[in-house]
Parts: sequence; structure tokens; C-alpha cells
Amino acid sequence: MNLLLRRLLGMIPTLAGVVIATFILTRLIPGDPAVFFTSNPTADAATVQAIREKLGLAEPLWKQFFIYVGQLLHGDLGNSITTGQPVARDMLRLLPASAELTFVAFALAVGIALPLGIAAALRPGSFVDHVSRLVSTAGVSLPTFVSGLLLIYFLYYLAGWAPEPIGRLDPFAIAPPTVTGFLLVDTLAAGDGAGFVSALRQLVLPSVTMAIFALAPLARMTRASMLGVLHSDFIRTARANGLGWRKIVFTYALRNAMLPIVTTLGLVFSYMLGANVLVERVFAWPGVGSYALNALLSLDYAPVQGFMLVMAAIFVLVNLLVDIAYTLLDPRAALLHHA
Repeated sequence: MNLLLRRLLGMIPTLAGVVIATFILTRLIPGDPAVFFTSNPTADAATVQAIREKLGLAEPLWKQFFIYVGQLLHGDLGNSITTGQPVARDMLRLLPASAELTFVAFALAVGIALPLGIAAALRPGSFVDHVSRLVSTAGVSLPTFVSGLLLIYFLYYLAGWAPEPIGRLDPFAIAPPTVTGFLLVDTLAAGDGAGFVSALRQLVLPSVTMAIFALAPLARMTRASMLGVLHSDFIRTARANGLGWRKIVFTYALRNAMLPIVTTLGLVFSYMLGANVLVERVFAWPGVGSYALNALLSLDYAPVQGFMLVMAAIFVLVNLLVDIAYTLLDPRAALLHHA
């Protein structure tokens, strides 16, 4: 409990630093939002100044910052000039799309990377080991947007196996009533089998694109960690005592190899949140990544700040969950933190 409390308190300076950094970075973006939103490049100075005052950009930067912090303390992320809606409302509406994509991609990556890494560690130098290394190299070498474009070209354009990458649902499909915001869940809740299949087909290419990005570090770390444990003295002792190979691998070796793997899982999941921006752009996915990128291109400060703050909060939360997993896997970790 003390560890959890300390970690929660440690989130405060981290998030405060993110607030300061996002405010400064958005103000360093070249261009003037007032000029952009006049929609008239020949607008006179008086018109531009009037828009700046309306947007609150005529105030000194220090005053703008304190106004922004005051809004945050009241749970207000500001208003988007592009959509005309509160940023918090936009984020709540779009976040399920990004979360569904990230969770499916993460589950796919873990389901492939962990067995692949374990198999490679059990048979060093084998065909499986070479496949693991190839996957790791490809995942590191290919940026997510390149992987996505290649998948679109081969599986949609050439083969015609994948649906058109235009969002979460086929244009002719009817969206189910919103319950969770996760289309796979909402279509099942509505008993809409055709809608579930449509949502799943649209999800395949973007989730595979993100999974390729996550496969490399997970498979590499699983292989390295398992190799280190399998050559340990206690594993040799277990084998000498006649324990079954399956029990040795999954009960003793994998459990002791999980600590670095759990760390990598947390890091990879956090990185995937950033990769969402490019993947959503490539596949026209209506999530918070596309929302933030459109706002950035439109010099709309509030959505960009809100996006970075929410992503930072999720990142800190993931790290907290990793710490909790540490203590469950190895109670000595909690004693070390306590010391």
C-alpha cells in the first residue's frame, strides 16, 4: 500500500512537467492560429488581433499558462477551435477507438512474441530462432507507417483480401448503439454478427501494423531472458532431480524470466500509444491520434495539449501497473522499494 501511495504521489511532478512542456512546445509551433482561422490570407491586422483576443492569445504567455493551469484544476482541457467542442468531450468520444486498436494490437503482439521468444530460447540456432531474429530485425527496421502502407498495397490493392482502409466500419454497415465505444463489444452486445465481422475486418490491417512494431522488442527480450534463466544453476538442478521439461520451462524458467519481460511489455504498450498517431493517419482511423494530428496541423493548441496530457497519464498508469505486477511476480521487489 505504501508503494502504491508513493507511486501515485510520484505522478504529480511528472504530470506537472508534462503540462509545462506541452504548453511551451505548442507555443513554439511556427505560425499564428489567429491568421490560420481567419481563413483569409489578406485579412487586415485589426481582424487578426480581434481573433487573437477572442482565442486568448493576446495575453502574455505567463498569463496564458496560469489560465490554462486553472482550467486543468477544474477538469477543463479547453475547447477545440476546429470542432467547436470541449476537448474532454472529444477525447472521451474518440479514445475508445484508439484503445480498441491498441488493445487488439497488443494482444496480437503478445500472443505471437512470447511463444516465439520461448521457442527460440529452447532451440538456439534452429529455424525458429532464425525466424525470431528475422521478425525482430524487420520490426525494428520498418517504421509503422511503412508497414501499414505495404500491407495496404499488397493485401488490399493487389490481393483484394482486406477491406478498404477507411475507418472502423464499412461505409454500408450500420453502427451499433454506443455502450462502451468498443465496436467489437458493442456489436456483440447488440447481437449484430454482421457488424462484428465488419468491425473485425476493418481492425485487422491497422492492428497487424501496430503488432509488427511491438513484436520485435517483445520477442527479443523474451528470448534473451529465457536463455539467461535456462542456463541458471537452479534449472540444471531441477533437471538433475528428474523434473519434467514442461514443468521446468513454464513453472520455473518462465516465472523467473518474466520480470524483464513485464518491463518490456509496459514500455511497448506505452510506445504503441505514440505509434497510434501514424497508424490512425494511414488507415483513416477516427481516434485520438488522428484528432491530435489534425489539431496540430490546424494550430489548434487545446487538443494537442489535451492529447499529450492524457497520453502521459496513461503512460504513468502503465508504469504503476508494471510495478504492481513486479510485486506479484517477485515480492522481493516490494521489499527493495520499501528499503
